[in-house]
Amino acid sequence: MLTTAKHQPESTGWFTSTRTNNGNQCVEVRFDGDAVLIRDSKYRRNPEHRPEAEPIITVSASEWMSFLALVLGRNDAAAPTGDLTTHTAPDGHTALRHREITLVYTPGEWSAFVAGARDGEFDRIPVSG
Repeated sequence: MLTTAKHQPESTGWFTSTRTNNGNQCVEVRFDGDAVLIRDSKYRRNPEHRPEAEPIITVSASEWMSFLALVLGRNDAAAPTGDLTTHTAPDGHTALRHREITLVYTPGEWSAFVAGARDGEFDRIPVSG
């Protein structure tokens, strides 16, 4: 049987790329079983936002790994397996979209995420259980 391993550290909490400058503005990811959850840390900085209304994108581990391959421009990247897409605007902001949820990241936030992805910090690797 295959299970999904998570990147170090062995925490089930939210984490960011090690390339993130201060941790307050970044792509945050959490592994939960076979699901990958994505959020934008800027949401919680606004005191008018309610935690229960925070937009969080949830995808399967296989959809996430296909998405990472596409983001990194890997030649062996398979076609997308779901609805997770990105669009970078002329001003450099990147929108991460999954169905009705859109998260928008600054150029610096997205660059830190991509650098971490290149280093394998966001990989979900199937391992024998």
